[in-house]
Amino acid sequence: MPLRPNTRLVYSTGGEVLGPTDPPAEPSSSPSKNHVRMRLDRRASGRLVTVVTGLPGSSAEVGALAKALKSACGAGGTVKDHILEIQGDHRDQVEAVLRARGLRPKRAGG
Repeated sequence: MPLRPNTRLVYSTGGEVLGPTDPPAEPSSSPSKNHVRMRLDRRASGRLVTVVTGLPGSSAEVGALAKALKSACGAGGTVKDHILEIQGDHRDQVEAVLRARGLRPKRAGG
């Protein structure tokens, strides 16, 4: 049975050999296509956390940015799966540092 071009074979007993698959697309590293979002979260303990998502670059680059942001804000924080968390409400400082680095952050949430 021939495969149609816009379908994906899920299960077959016929032993057909599938052709080469395309590699997954790499996320774009240009700042204009990425959507850097900042929002304020309240944790279960009642503490506020500034969360930054959509950061471009490798894990090492995001880690270096996190270090610079924590230093600029004078607060602790962490990076998990390209999501940066800074302890406290530091949206103004984070926005200023991101703009200085050529990114265009956008505030999300209320």
